[in-house]
Amino acid sequence: MSSRSLISNRRESAHSYGSNDIESNISNKQDDTETQTSIINKLFGSIDPRVISDLIIGLSDGLTVPFALTAGLSSLGDAKLVITGGFAELISGSISMGLGGYLGAKSELDYYFAEVKQEKLKFYNDMTLINHEIEDILLDINPDFNEQTIISFIKDLQKDPQSMIDFIIKFGRGLDEPNANRQFISAITIGGGYFMGGLVPLLPYFFVNEVGSGLVLSVIVMVITLFWFGYVKTQLSMGDACTVSRKVKEGFLMVIVGGVAAGAAWFFVKLLN
Repeated sequence: MSSRSLISNRRESAHSYGSNDIESNISNKQDDTETQTSIINKLFGSIDPRVISDLIIGLSDGLTVPFALTAGLSSLGDAKLVITGGFAELISGSISMGLGGYLGAKSELDYYFAEVKQEKLKFYNDMTLINHEIEDILLDINPDFNEQTIISFIKDLQKDPQSMIDFIIKFGRGLDEPNANRQFISAITIGGGYFMGGLVPLLPYFFVNEVGSGLVLSVIVMVITLFWFGYVKTQLSMGDACTVSRKVKEGFLMVIVGGVAAGAAWFFVKLLN
């Protein structure tokens, strides 16, 4: 074999090995990504998105409002006052947020059943109105549905009156039936989230003798907590399509929001004092 052929064979062999290496690395990275996605799905996939939303609302307020209050009270120079005032706000804030969640979820439940009742009255009083509503919904979904398809679909739904009402509520009104215990779950989730979030900036004051040291530790802990809260919140809200840079940006945005609130509270309490 000539030296030129030998070199050529070696190049082809090296090229083939390099390509296989690259493809293997890409495949491994894809496998890692799929594994991470699978873990996230297992952790949060079975949780009602409304519960996650309520938890985010509670934590978001809990991480900012009590932090601002404790920072403001720390300007008075009394650690006991910070702890007492912080706990008082934490308890009252948790109850207030929980009641807000309860009333909001109850209103949602009442609205849903009011819409169902209205559609049932239409069903018993004038079936034609129900048929027209279903026809409009189908044409909104796909304007190319022909008349025969629509008639056939309506006839199938008419076999089960409840299915007709459920179809209109879900696809016409855009409403899903809330959980029967939705108001209690919402109250506990929002109130509990607020309490857990508000406890974070307060804890450092238990382990220091001077209020200034407590404030410094509280700020450090809250910067880290707020950043990761913003990061994870974005991941849960936007899913795997969200880029790392976007999550990092949202993390820093949470730090800025909490920092501005705490700084403003500290300044004005100091000013009044």
